[in-house]
Amino acid sequence: MATDLPVVRIAPNNPVFDLPVLVGIEEKLFEKAGLDVQMSASYADREKDSAEKPILSRLKEQMFECGSADSYNVCEWASIDRLERGTRGGKLAALRAAVAAQAIITFDDALQVPRDLADVPVLVQELTGSHYTTIQMLESALGAEHVNIANGGLPQARYAALKNGTYRAVTVMEPFISLALKEGAHIIAASFYRGGEVIAPSLTDAQRKAYYEAENQAVDLINRDFYKYAHHVCAQAKGGLEPRELLKAFVHYKHVDYYDSTLFSRTYDWMKDRGLTEGQSEHGALVV
Repeated sequence: MATDLPVVRIAPNNPVFDLPVLVGIEEKLFEKAGLDVQMSASYADREKDSAEKPILSRLKEQMFECGSADSYNVCEWASIDRLERGTRGGKLAALRAAVAAQAIITFDDALQVPRDLADVPVLVQELTGSHYTTIQMLESALGAEHVNIANGGLPQARYAALKNGTYRAVTVMEPFISLALKEGAHIIAASFYRGGEVIAPSLTDAQRKAYYEAENQAVDLINRDFYKYAHHVCAQAKGGLEPRELLKAFVHYKHVDYYDSTLFSRTYDWMKDRGLTEGQSEHGALVV
């Protein structure tokens, strides 16, 4: 339905990270805040992404670059990376509302603790939360020289590669952690992290304020009745997991936090030390 409200288009990430946006749309919280917030593509569209795609050709990045999306969320490290790589320009405005775990999972009884993964390929999606958190989970246990990162696609593809025996260990987030545990896998290591909200320069301060206030209201609704909305996350499991089977231990939601330069500098230095950025950006160029 056409409205006279300012339109804010969101490129989809995994539903576990987008849940406050989905709830905000469903419960008309953005509309009440004076915004017409829309998902700029479907999750079926996003599932066409593959490990072979260049980073800026992945759906959410491509939609932002070409101007068909005004915002998307991605892990904190990747938000910095994408803004550095991109040509459109943008800012890292806030830490997203989803506080989620990435977990290294396996069906292999020989792999029980991080030290068992020395030189064992762990499947991630390159330069996403699964990649960065896997480095953080394994580096101190193994030494960087024994961390073996393999590049895979979206979490459902990584989980399929684990089940069919192509890989002994993969890193995934919900709903695939809960699905894996249901199907007999176990966790080797897990790490919680936040993500960054990448926004277009065209979004005004007033629009950002209204957007985050509505998103925070959505967080309150999720925290009040998580399983009312868990079906959005479980949809990625394609019938393999009922909403009530989604474990609350591996994701929770809090009000967004505005991103500050101290946190940026700490994160950026970590990325530079590992060759994960060219290391030439000042925080003022990337952070609102």
